[in-house]
Amino acid sequence: MPALPTVADPRTEPEPLQLTPAGRSWRLAAAGIVLALLLAGTAWGDDDEFPFGPFRMYSTRADPNAAVVSTRTVALTPTGEEVRLSGGEVGLRRAEFEGQLDRLRDEPELLGLLADAYVERHPDAPELVAVQVIQRRFQLIDGRQTGEFTDRVLVEHLLEDDGA
Repeated sequence: MPALPTVADPRTEPEPLQLTPAGRSWRLAAAGIVLALLLAGTAWGDDDEFPFGPFRMYSTRADPNAAVVSTRTVALTPTGEEVRLSGGEVGLRRAEFEGQLDRLRDEPELLGLLADAYVERHPDAPELVAVQVIQRRFQLIDGRQTGEFTDRVLVEHLLEDDGA
């Protein structure tokens, strides 16, 4: 026979704690400040003020007739074949990589580290002679691709220079 659930005896249970009027005032003031910051951030904030400002990528709409830019990193073999160096291939997330574009322009030899990581993960891969960061611009009309695009090499590093 299953045991019956026990019921708390109100005579032996302690009384719940009550907030003092000062405690209620502090909590109300703190909630008011947080709500005021959220309202101000929503009206005038930007990504840097998160969580009190909105993430613009979620709170705004892109122009459906503007170009879309996609950044990719590729290594080149001696025959000119492209080998994609995406996050899964080199252990670096796309956003982390794109956040370093200015640094890569200043120090293109850092791209050699991506090639090293790729070769380490793929020892049977073909020889790599260069690494490029390429931006592709897709033109949109009414939010749809037109089929037109342009590629631009932002940064290039020749691997022969560093003995790879």
